[in-house]
Amino acid sequence: MFTSVLMIEKALTSADVEFVTTLHGDEPVTFHVLLQPRGEQADRLLRAIDDLALGDLDEAVREGETPEGEAARSEGQRALEVSLQALRASGSEAEGRLIEAHPLDVLKDLVEETGADEVIVLTDPHYVEEFFHRDWASRARHRVGVPVLKLFSHSKA
Repeated sequence: MFTSVLMIEKALTSADVEFVTTLHGDEPVTFHVLLQPRGEQADRLLRAIDDLALGDLDEAVREGETPEGEAARSEGQRALEVSLQALRASGSEAEGRLIEAHPLDVLKDLVEETGADEVIVLTDPHYVEEFFHRDWASRARHRVGVPVLKLFSHSKA
């Protein structure tokens, strides 16, 4: 059994589920999913710059509407449940939890707890953070002691 820690920021799409569940061929995979809702992450300015870099002006304008606090947690919990159900429906074992703060500390502890073989970071592009190597994947590579794979979400959830 292969063990992966999967870090996400929104519900997995069917394309995302297919992508991560087929990475290891027919080998069974257990996923430990960590979801930090977008409203609990980087400030609005960085998110708006990412939206502009992607050419998504409408999304950049709506950054002020991104749920934060309790609203982000409620939305995040629903996204986590949908993602776990989709992973299980694909034949994988999956469990998960929301992260409110310090995602890399939680990630490091979870990798050690579970003896994970890898970390998969699956998010939308975050160009500003990636350019400065401040994105989850870049920072995790220096902390977790297992391979870290950075993947981009296939479409918006």
